Amino acid sequence: MTGIVDVGGGNRGAYGAGVFDRLMDENIKFDICIGVSAGSANVISYTCSQRGRNYRFYHDYAFRKEYMSLSNLFSKGEYIDLDYVYSVLSNSDGEDPLDFAAMSVYPGKSFFTVTDARTGKPLYFGSDTISEDDYKIISASCSIPIVCGPTELNGCMYFDGGLSDPVPYEKALSLGCDKLVVILTKPKDYRKSGKKEALMSKLIESKYPVIAKQTAVYPYLYNDQVDALLRLEAEGRCLIIAPDNTCGVGTVKKDKESIDRLYRKGYEDAAAIREYLA
Repeated sequence: MTGIVDVGGGNRGAYGAGVFDRLMDENIKFDICIGVSAGSANVISYTCSQRGRNYRFYHDYAFRKEYMSLSNLFSKGEYIDLDYVYSVLSNSDGEDPLDFAAMSVYPGKSFFTVTDARTGKPLYFGSDTISEDDYKIISASCSIPIVCGPTELNGCMYFDGGLSDPVPYEKALSLGCDKLVVILTKPKDYRKSGKKEALMSKLIESKYPVIAKQTAVYPYLYNDQVDALLRLEAEGRCLIIAPDNTCGVGTVKKDKESIDRLYRKGYEDAAAIREYLA
């Protein structure tokens, strides 16, 4: 069984968008697809067979003030308006709707990682829990603390899945994947220092104490998971697709030329996937 995991990373998700566009160009489909944060957005467009859709979101729509801006922060308390992204733009009557019918007939299964605000633990919602014009699960997977508020689903609050399971390769293995591709959006040798996350933790600890603790430990969890992935890759049990550099693209940093370069880097690096799966 084949599987693919996309860890996301805000605007660095443009790298994964390039990978998935190449997969669509080569008609490569995976049995299991797992998205985290922006990786969930990449996965759902991939399973909808909508080549180029994610590129438009990173390269074009992200520059709109309705999507990501200080104006949003001051007027709504959120730098990124996920409702604009996953409702206004993505619904069937939106400017760039998801092809829900195509997703419904995708031959594999997809899962979207979220973090439970009450427990700090990861949950994995399957595509069968998504209905047309209700893409809150994707919003929840992308709800970065401070940048966004939590997303409510069935009376529960959820945050970005990367806080609790930044690289969910173990989930993919538990589902039976024996050929696994993992998309990172930082170089393989990159390790988080934890300084930024420690500051973020302090800023939210009074309102979301459990998520604050998870935010503080998240970078060390990421580092350990990448180390484990490298060991799996050395054993031939997975393939890591990662950029040699991020082209200057950050989580919320916006520069069209840099985003385009990172997207094209992902497209080129994805050439290794077909040989790995052979």
